[in-house]
Amino acid sequence: MARRSLNETVNERLEKLPATPGCYIYKDEKGGVLYVGKAISLKNRVRSYFQASAKHGPRIARLVGKVRDIEWIVVDTELEALVLECNLIKQYRPPYNVRLRDDKSYPYVAITNEAFPRLIFTRKVRKDGAKYFGPFTSAFAVRDTIQLLHKIFPLIPCGKSWTGAEVQRPCLYFHLGRCLAPCAGKSDQAEYKKILDKVERFLQGKEESIVADLTADMEKAAENLDFEKAAGIRDQILAIEKVLQRQKVLSSDAVDQDVIAVVKDERGAAIQMLYIRGGKLIGQRQYMLDGAMEVPPAEAVQEFVKQYYADAPEIPREVLLPLEIEERNIVQTWLRQKRGSTMTVEVPQTGEKARLVDLAAANAEQALNQFSQEMAKKEAWVEEAIVQLQEALGLPTLPSRIEGYDISNIQGTAPVGSMVVTENGEPAKAEYRRFKIKWLPEVPNDFAMMNEVMMRRLRAYTDGDEKFAKLPDLILIDGGKPQLSAALKARDEFGMTVPMVGLAKRYELLYMLDENGFREIELPLNSPGLMLLRRLRDEAHRFALSFHRKIRDKRMGGSALEEIPGVGPRRRRLLLRTFGSIDAIRRATIEDLASVPTMTNALAAKVKDYLQEA
Repeated sequence: MARRSLNETVNERLEKLPATPGCYIYKDEKGGVLYVGKAISLKNRVRSYFQASAKHGPRIARLVGKVRDIEWIVVDTELEALVLECNLIKQYRPPYNVRLRDDKSYPYVAITNEAFPRLIFTRKVRKDGAKYFGPFTSAFAVRDTIQLLHKIFPLIPCGKSWTGAEVQRPCLYFHLGRCLAPCAGKSDQAEYKKILDKVERFLQGKEESIVADLTADMEKAAENLDFEKAAGIRDQILAIEKVLQRQKVLSSDAVDQDVIAVVKDERGAAIQMLYIRGGKLIGQRQYMLDGAMEVPPAEAVQEFVKQYYADAPEIPREVLLPLEIEERNIVQTWLRQKRGSTMTVEVPQTGEKARLVDLAAANAEQALNQFSQEMAKKEAWVEEAIVQLQEALGLPTLPSRIEGYDISNIQGTAPVGSMVVTENGEPAKAEYRRFKIKWLPEVPNDFAMMNEVMMRRLRAYTDGDEKFAKLPDLILIDGGKPQLSAALKARDEFGMTVPMVGLAKRYELLYMLDENGFREIELPLNSPGLMLLRRLRDEAHRFALSFHRKIRDKRMGGSALEEIPGVGPRRRRLLLRTFGSIDAIRRATIEDLASVPTMTNALAAKVKDYLQEA
């Protein structure tokens, strides 16, 4: 059977495909990844796309028409192919795959992986051995939960990391019975672990079992005539019972469930998840899917399940789906392996479980409506911003792609440059680039550094470097006339005509060069055009500063503290032992720094100021 008209590369690839499990990668003429898929037989699956008799929908037809190369990775089993597919989609984010969009950063409660674990607020789930609980619907809910747990259980209230060795005298919290004082060597790890077991059960929605244990402890304390201890346990029980009264019971099965629902129309697809633990709703979350407008709802759900659980902090006993998916059995096997025990992926049709899916679907509909309104508003704002910039700056085309540049150094040390990009008003983080400054004069010269960065960026474009293959519609330089002049000099050396504008922090004035010399352009501070450029300028500054800090910290390690007057070897040891790293010290508040032994408020402020600049 004749294949569709294909180029030689694709034909050669199709002839060499093995009949084994694996993942296949479709690429376009520039080598960009278009699509990632998996197959039990790569040979049969991939060839089916290119048969002349194949009947594809519009989306797949467009994909096949763009394929110019095929790569594949062979694995031993279908399960391995599924895991690899998830990782490749996450790595490449191909435009023809359904991709999980997670615009919002949801808060979690984490129990750290330390000798004496802490309870912390976080918005990022890391593979660091910590235990994560959530996501919660709001940051307030997380902080409220953490505050409540500190009232109920004697956890570390200062939020610092301790090994259990005696470092300092116990603070007031120890004398109030609110902390076991691991900082003073007074805490037993086994005793602390018992407390953490109760905290985990609380966060898993198993408060009733904690109440039962505490009630037994209270009765035992009363029998021993230890009425003060009994009263303290009674207060703990009352606090937990207040939480129980606020929680909504959704399932009589008292099992852990993730309930998934999807709503899809011409606007896109919204996924709603309900997190039910012990029969109680402890959280919910909405997700939007990119690339899902032309795919069936079942495929949207299937791709979501694979991508979400690839990095999920927890696999529950049951996952309830709104409709049947093609790969349910293999997904269930995969999730059982990740969980380490039995679990089921179900598609309930009637009864209580089906009611839960319907409840999630109602929330998904609301999420899609809200997302559509937000997107329409954002698109209108971006359109106004780029039209305003074209008119105000006299640009030949709409500045859909804008690149921003900044330099970061402290008195010439560890100088770096940054390039950040927005495309249609959205950060294109895959396009961000960093530059280590090579020319290091005795006297720091930010203008020469800017010239170097711009020269290297434009030379990379002319040399055909794929990382710099796109030219922007507008270049934004962080600074006024001197910085802009340095960048223009590089541009002119390459004979290019890319428009450039400088944004000076003082008065937020724009500078451009025309036939009459430099001219100032003043836009209202709340105008969309100026706000877009200010965001890009601030992002360029953040990106450069983070790279500068990384190089500086790597180069000097803990010795960054050596440059601060008044911080001697003992104080450096105590600071690093307390916070663990230079980054953690930088994030700490002045009050936290001052609480470290031998530190004063004035010295803490000095450390904070220095590291903020470093």
